[in-house]
Amino acid sequence: MATTQVPGNGKQSGTTPPPSAQREQLASHDPATGEVVGTVPVMTADDVDAAVARARTAAATWSAMSYGEREAELARFRAGLAEACDDLAEVIARENGKPRVDAMTEVYMALSHLSHAARRAEKALKSHRVSPGLLANYRATISYHPLGVVGVIGPWNYPIFTPMGSIAYALAAGNTVVFKPSELTPLTGVKIAEIAARTLSIPDVFQVVTGAGATGAALARAAVDKIAFTGSAGTGKKVMQAAAERLTPVLMELGGKDPMIVTDDADVDKAAEAAVFGALTNSGQACISVERVYVHEAVYDRFVAKVVDEVRAVKVGGDDGNIGAMTSPAQVDIVRDHLTDAVARGAKVLAGGPDAISGNFIQPTVLVDVTADMKVMKDETFGPVIPIVKVASTEDAVRAANETTFGLGSSVFAGKKAKDIADRIRAGMTAVNSVMAFSAITSLPFGGVGESGFGRIHGDEGIREFTRTKATAEESFALPVNLLSFKLPKGTYERIRGLIKQLYGDGAVARAQDFLRRVF
Repeated sequence: MATTQVPGNGKQSGTTPPPSAQREQLASHDPATGEVVGTVPVMTADDVDAAVARARTAAATWSAMSYGEREAELARFRAGLAEACDDLAEVIARENGKPRVDAMTEVYMALSHLSHAARRAEKALKSHRVSPGLLANYRATISYHPLGVVGVIGPWNYPIFTPMGSIAYALAAGNTVVFKPSELTPLTGVKIAEIAARTLSIPDVFQVVTGAGATGAALARAAVDKIAFTGSAGTGKKVMQAAAERLTPVLMELGGKDPMIVTDDADVDKAAEAAVFGALTNSGQACISVERVYVHEAVYDRFVAKVVDEVRAVKVGGDDGNIGAMTSPAQVDIVRDHLTDAVARGAKVLAGGPDAISGNFIQPTVLVDVTADMKVMKDETFGPVIPIVKVASTEDAVRAANETTFGLGSSVFAGKKAKDIADRIRAGMTAVNSVMAFSAITSLPFGGVGESGFGRIHGDEGIREFTRTKATAEESFALPVNLLSFKLPKGTYERIRGLIKQLYGDGAVARAQDFLRRVF
């Protein structure tokens, strides 16, 4: 399935290593069947450096384009991806294990961000003037400029949607991109590169390097101008260490332990339905999955009963399944460990459980009587598990929600005080009376705090994330006293002292305008 030559146009796909090299191959497997879907070359540090060098050359032309020209280029790229949506969805479904409808939804969301970034870049990066303060004779301007080459290291859980949150915004800002897809879903990255080579007029604007951890480490150490990484906190720390060798700035979108709060005046049925979707979609393999649910005691029993009913209706596997296979066998082991630990510590299983795991398929699990010391409540589970906790008050719920080292997404189901509760949750994003909605709104920034990372993708912040901010001070006219000179007139000390008293002393606001008029 993976190819290294794009038929019909003579362009290289961006995944081709030097032809004389004998390549180790990396196999991509269907997690539902174990079947080998395809293979890609394992690229070395030399291959990565060569790709970055080509991207550097392409960046000179790409960054010099007008916003309109880049928008037109990205529109062709987007159209190429849209025309290939069936092929993309098929590749994603087979590599990742998710249902085809989920894969197609992921493609749609990726294209929405590509469209938004291309359309919005000019306004988001428009130069603007700010107050010059004391230097009233200066024009103070802030402008934004492309970084150059951005390295993107993507995850396996959403192999096109998540990395596109960096790729699209980096390209729209005028950078070129070298993308390293997960070793579990490399064919998706190769497919994107083939389409980019076919639709973009400038070679090497977007390239893919394939391989496992060593290839990703090589990209982090390469001469790129920024690294955007999505993955676990542990791997993120390794990427930061590698990037630190060149003092390369990094954007980290890491894990989460997202809480949901359900108050006594919430719409219980709506909250229960949302909890099931938020915890189970993509088999729980989302950084913004609902991983902890805190429910007011007044509605707890009704909420739990509704969740169990909803979970029992969820179909696992098959063409019409709601959720599919877990992508990584290693992640299956983590989920099993969390469930086993919870049961051993006294948690009660209402559905699923550690015995409901077969191969890479996990039956959705509902846990109650969970406590804060259990792994399932502390560590990122990243599987189809819903732990539910009874709380006596909203205060208790907020306190428990914030007792985590993570801080990515969150959700609140409540009445008129929902927004106030949301503002008290320590997280980068909160959905009010919904789950995950912030990830689908292209104009909202996406990112976390604490061990969930730093930096933002999506929205205007996501475009500016891939630029360097330039401050410019330009003298408009000369003043009688030039403070930026050693040739100061006699009495300057007294003038400055008087200025301090007038501007920043008692009653300064009332006197400031009059004083400036008299002095200047």
